[in-house]
Amino acid sequence: MKNPILYIILIGCLIASPVYMQGQVLAKASVNRDEILIGEPIKLTFEVRIPMGRSVTWFNLDSIPSFEFIEKGKVDTADNIDGKQYHQELTITSFDSGTVIIPPMTIQVDGKDYATDSIPVEVSYAQLDMSKDYRDIKEIVEVPKPAWMALIPWILGVVTLLAAGVIVYLLRKPKQPVQAPQPVQPQLSPYEEALQALEDLRKQGLQNGEVKTYYSRLNDILRVFMFKKLKIATLEKTNEELITQLRQVPMDRESFNQLVRALQVADFVKFARYQPDATDNENNFAVIQSAIKTLNNIS
Repeated sequence: MKNPILYIILIGCLIASPVYMQGQVLAKASVNRDEILIGEPIKLTFEVRIPMGRSVTWFNLDSIPSFEFIEKGKVDTADNIDGKQYHQELTITSFDSGTVIIPPMTIQVDGKDYATDSIPVEVSYAQLDMSKDYRDIKEIVEVPKPAWMALIPWILGVVTLLAAGVIVYLLRKPKQPVQAPQPVQPQLSPYEEALQALEDLRKQGLQNGEVKTYYSRLNDILRVFMFKKLKIATLEKTNEELITQLRQVPMDRESFNQLVRALQVADFVKFARYQPDATDNENNFAVIQSAIKTLNNIS
């Protein structure tokens, strides 16, 4: 052994490295791809490792600037020789073109902050294929008239005779006594009207799997209620503008966040062809119904 001191140092490092690693905190964020088309989903993964016996406060995931949540996976935990490991996956997307940044996300371990690295994501539109030839505008093509058009004068004559006969019959028909007007049914309040519309939508369900029509109707019921009950101009606004107006309404934070997620899912269905499952449909229906009840009580 030419250099025993060097070997002793190497063996000591190998023995000490697991002990050192056990005392470290690791917070890591990653994405499955860093280039997407606008509105395409990507997977954002958080991985955290802390020593055993430490307390952790998880990332604040209420929102990520320039990104929208599609799905939030639960936090999975595992214990091993390196300590306690946490793992969470989220599905997100962005409707802002250009380079958008997933900022550093911070957790607390025993009151001390640890942040992940920022992640740039390139969001772009679908590229136009300039290699393909443009199609010329075609000339107007004369189409021969179908044979049945020659019968139009005869058809008009028959219709005229039938109309004349109906007029003569109505003039000679004895007049019916005028019936007393029916009592006017009491008009429903905006709240009762919204609940009735929700019940009708529940009975109809998804007609032929038309999830886009279902969410559009669910969204419109909320908009009409807010317009009639709260006198808020909602019918011509986007859901983002509607969310901005809702921030002025004194709703509790949890109800507001749930309503925001439901409106965002409606946008994903409409613009990104997102297909929620049956459980998501029921949850979003319940959120809209609860929001209408909450807004009715507030006003």
